[in-house]
Amino acid sequence: MKIVVIGGTGLIGSKLVSKLNKHGHKAVPAAPSTGVNTLTGEGLAEVLKGASVVIDVSNSPSFEDDAVMEFFRTSTANLLKAEAEAGVTHHVALSVVGTERLQESGYFRAKQAQEELIKASGIPYSIVHATQFFEFMKSIAAAATDGDTVRLAPVKIQPISSDDVAAAVGRTAVGAPVNGVVEVAGPDAFQLDAVIGKGLAAKNDPRTVVTDPHAPYFGTELQETTLLPGPDARIAETRFADWLAQQS
Repeated sequence: MKIVVIGGTGLIGSKLVSKLNKHGHKAVPAAPSTGVNTLTGEGLAEVLKGASVVIDVSNSPSFEDDAVMEFFRTSTANLLKAEAEAGVTHHVALSVVGTERLQESGYFRAKQAQEELIKASGIPYSIVHATQFFEFMKSIAAAATDGDTVRLAPVKIQPISSDDVAAAVGRTAVGAPVNGVVEVAGPDAFQLDAVIGKGLAAKNDPRTVVTDPHAPYFGTELQETTLLPGPDARIAETRFADWLAQQS
């Protein structure tokens, strides 16, 4: 089966391409560096020839509100149009657990707009909602940093490794379209401020984590369960402590 991976040179995309090829599929990475640009449409028709499945794990180069909305709306519209013309029978997109609950954030409004375009396209689809990656703990800390202080809300988070995300997206892609959302999460729930503090300590980072119930998370205030998956989420195996130990 030919599977085109949009964003196929990034963190998740490169893992996906490798995993799918190992399982006997023809996975093709598509990104500006390979001559495919979803914003302009360049290279889309060519790369989609003969493709059965398209997986979109691309991300906006800018998280500024207008730019990220423009990216997801334009790139998704161009991609879906090209897929319809090429006869693609399954569109898979990676999104985020809690997207619909994080609409005060420009980034998550853009992800919601992406999902709505996919649902309205008429192409059979599956949307994978993943919790935050272990690898994103660093950027979460950076976004919450003011001087030597990292201000975070005491809410629950159930992070997942990028390897497990790639595996879940790959399994979804080679299965039948669900025409809905599949949630995936790591095996353990933590308190956000505590797990970030643990990660910083493991790296001997001198910043201090301060617990603040009103601390914003990428521009939006969190409730206790905003970042948690629902009861039907597929639970991955890799534990944060094991992953963290492998990083040193």
